[in-house]
Amino acid sequence: MNKKKGQFKLLFILLLFLLFDNITSFAQHSKPDTISATRIEKAINFDGNLNEAVWQQAQHISNFTQRDLDYGKPVTEQTEVALLYNKNVLYLGIWCFQKEVSKITAKNMSTDFSYRTDDNFQIMISPFNDNRTGYLFVINPNGARADILIYNGEDGNRDWNGVWDVKTKITDKGWFAEVYIPFSTLQFKKDKILNWAINFERDIVYKNEQALWQGWSRDYSIYSAANAGRLINIKNISYAKKFEFKPYTLAGWQYKKNKGNSYPVKLGGNLNISLSPTLKLNLTTFTDFAQVEADRIPVNLSRFSVYYPEKRQFFLEGSDLFNFYLGDRSNIFYSREIGIENGKQIPIIAGARLFGKAGRNNIGFLNIQEAAFDDVYTTNNTVFRYKRDIGKQSYIGGILTNRMNKETSNQVFGFDAAYQTSDFLKNKNLTIGARFAVSAENFKIQKQAITYRIFADYPNDFIDNYMGIGRIEKNFNPELGYIHRTDYDSYSWYFRLAPRIFTKYGIKRLLLKPWGFTLYNTHSTGEIESFSNETRPIGAILKSGERFEFNFIQNYDRIDEPFWLTDNDFIPVGKYMMYKYEIQFETYRARRIWTELLYNWGDFYTGKKQTFESQIGVNINKHLNLNLNYTINFVSLPETNITTNELAFYLDYAFNTKMNLSLFSQYNDLDEVMIYNFRLHWIPKVGSDFYLVYNIGYEEPIKQIEYLKPQTTDAVVKLVYRFVF
Repeated sequence: MNKKKGQFKLLFILLLFLLFDNITSFAQHSKPDTISATRIEKAINFDGNLNEAVWQQAQHISNFTQRDLDYGKPVTEQTEVALLYNKNVLYLGIWCFQKEVSKITAKNMSTDFSYRTDDNFQIMISPFNDNRTGYLFVINPNGARADILIYNGEDGNRDWNGVWDVKTKITDKGWFAEVYIPFSTLQFKKDKILNWAINFERDIVYKNEQALWQGWSRDYSIYSAANAGRLINIKNISYAKKFEFKPYTLAGWQYKKNKGNSYPVKLGGNLNISLSPTLKLNLTTFTDFAQVEADRIPVNLSRFSVYYPEKRQFFLEGSDLFNFYLGDRSNIFYSREIGIENGKQIPIIAGARLFGKAGRNNIGFLNIQEAAFDDVYTTNNTVFRYKRDIGKQSYIGGILTNRMNKETSNQVFGFDAAYQTSDFLKNKNLTIGARFAVSAENFKIQKQAITYRIFADYPNDFIDNYMGIGRIEKNFNPELGYIHRTDYDSYSWYFRLAPRIFTKYGIKRLLLKPWGFTLYNTHSTGEIESFSNETRPIGAILKSGERFEFNFIQNYDRIDEPFWLTDNDFIPVGKYMMYKYEIQFETYRARRIWTELLYNWGDFYTGKKQTFESQIGVNINKHLNLNLNYTINFVSLPETNITTNELAFYLDYAFNTKMNLSLFSQYNDLDEVMIYNFRLHWIPKVGSDFYLVYNIGYEEPIKQIEYLKPQTTDAVVKLVYRFVF
């Protein structure tokens, strides 16, 4: 009886939270919520000045409303937008007036800059009118550009690179911009008159202020196409050119201590064919990824492998169309399984990708043929992912993967569906979904080779609540995917509260987590394998931009086989209950000098562990930015003490918005890693790229290396040039 009363009490509290959350926030629109672009026949003088008469004659919108800090109040600085277009291009004029011009914050010039740390203006365009997908274009007062491919109304691919440009001017009245977006950059349905979802956001970082044109509810971001305004009456425009050809040429020098010098020369390229305005076929041959930034290799004191994100542009474009996420970082398709083996590049002979939309159908198809490598036969990799839009924001879909060579093959078949809405309780986000998949070897389904996941997510400003259950059986084997662990049943519940109270004391919002736990049972035995829970009794973001957290962390881990921390030290078989504490603090990243600090201490299997992580960023000027990361671990075990160090340094020097020099260097004494990666990136015209890359690596024990005699060195010059016809 007491147990039932407790359950009803918990349910009642949750319902009160939901009711309060519903009362305190609602999606907002203000009039006008449509904007009409003015047709022009001649190209404008693209210089950022906005002094042509046509800009004054076009419709201006200025009804921006704050999301932060003062929710629902008008933007504090006058902000205006107007649109022009001709047959081939959409132009945006942006007026960001500012009374105190000296407080304009613009620390970056590089492409794909960290825009949240600068004053910026964001443009969201959703030509599909599907309430799910779109494009986000971001600029700062220096003319730096960033772009994101939006999907699901809340996620985005930050590594997508569109073909567009911007010119900006800073005067004594503020900063102003002209944005140039060719219609060929966008995918959209053919129609005589086009009406698209569109929205705008202005961030003024010295005030910690965010203002949107429409849909400024704190439960949504500008990603939410379902809550945007409308761009109306676009007529008689051209669609994407049929072909986009991007050949590359590469020349390099490589030195390896045991193999001597080599001088690779490569030719290859991509051909993009627009089968329709919304569906693209990508053909590639002898694909090369020499320009990709080196992976950062963290110190790993866990029994699991490290997950490395994809960085290769070829696989990043349209990557959301291939996603089939199983929780715990596991995914049925993990593109780094193609073209990489044990950290080495496997040559890609040829490949094809088909991706985009056809009506309500979302299609992702990939077929890549890898060359033979060492003792591995040439291998073919195929992925087909399909999703059908249902209703306003929901979908149903499936996936098929196949990896095969003349010796063996592996298949995965999966189905999924999700109900998603931003209208739950009138104006809240809610997603309920399920995924199921099975793997096969040589087209024969194996026993104990099933996975599934069922989840419900309520990601909103005041309450963020996620619940999920899942399973991965011991023989489930997606060779084109990534599995973090196997043979388990999992149960997850993450409950977070972020009330906006005590604001008169300088607090923007509290960050509370009553619980956030995941339990793993070994599926084949039913025994608890591991358990983790994090409780945050106090945490906050301040109006000044600073942030802090204090966390209690409980972990249980059953070790069935010893795992090695170093070449000489291991964790023995056993059952371990561990209690840890954690303090986090970070300053506002918009400052010229900012820092993040983390201190974690407590139990670590048979002993104790202390971890100190620090990061400092320094903005010298708009051309030069530095970032230093340092992590040190002190591990105390019954028979030994272990100290590990990891140091990573980033330098970015932007000569202008089209050319930058970057340096990444890393030192990791646990894995005996020390690398240097230099990269010069020049954009001769938007869509084309020139790279000069120089890498230095040391493979011997660090204490024994000769710094002037690296074990590996390579230099590469690569030119990728874009032709459209």
